[in-house]
Amino acid sequence: MDSQTLANLHQLLDQESDLREKIRDQVNDFDKKTRILVGILSKIHSTRSESIPSLIQTARPVLYSCSETIVELASLIPPNQFWRWKDMWCNSLRTAVFAAALFEYLTNGILISLESTSNVLGMQDRWKDRVNLSAEDYLHGLITMVNELSRLAVNAVILGDFEQPLKISAFVKDIFSGFSMLNLKNDTLRRRFDSLKYDVKKIEEVVYDVSLRKLVSKDSSFQAVKPTSNES
Repeated sequence: MDSQTLANLHQLLDQESDLREKIRDQVNDFDKKTRILVGILSKIHSTRSESIPSLIQTARPVLYSCSETIVELASLIPPNQFWRWKDMWCNSLRTAVFAAALFEYLTNGILISLESTSNVLGMQDRWKDRVNLSAEDYLHGLITMVNELSRLAVNAVILGDFEQPLKISAFVKDIFSGFSMLNLKNDTLRRRFDSLKYDVKKIEEVVYDVSLRKLVSKDSSFQAVKPTSNES
């Protein structure tokens, strides 16, 4: 190699190293925010249902502040390089999706869509080639939410809320049914989906026990059934 070629290579390596450091700084900021979110949301397991809305309100500004970090990432990533850099922030992004999905369920009792999640996180169409919410990351976030709801079903009963597990059961079964219709080819996502049946069974056991002990009214619109076996 001649000296000019070597000089050009050194410059390119330095530029890439500098870019990586700038991206890492923003990812660290993103990660801090999502850790705060997880810390706040973990309190739902020791909070009575009537106090959960106020707990969500304390966490909501942190979730919305994630959009500021995403804006910074979008300004750093060169055009058409989304797939080159996305692994640096995908874990933080999936945690943010989990938080947004859990907020939506606890607030409105419904499943947040991919598009709505993107909006909450401040994603913009013009960034699609740099920063966006992929279907894979969205689904990973939903699975984490189901994992958390299976815990909540147990802890709600401990706190005396016997209706919550029935609501969670209906909601989670609907999500599981939707996942079952997807052709999941990603190995990690497929393994995580397979684990959902254990969450469904865990929730079913709570619902069955609550119903058997007649801790819920007969007028409840949710029907309890005997838990099914996971054996195949």
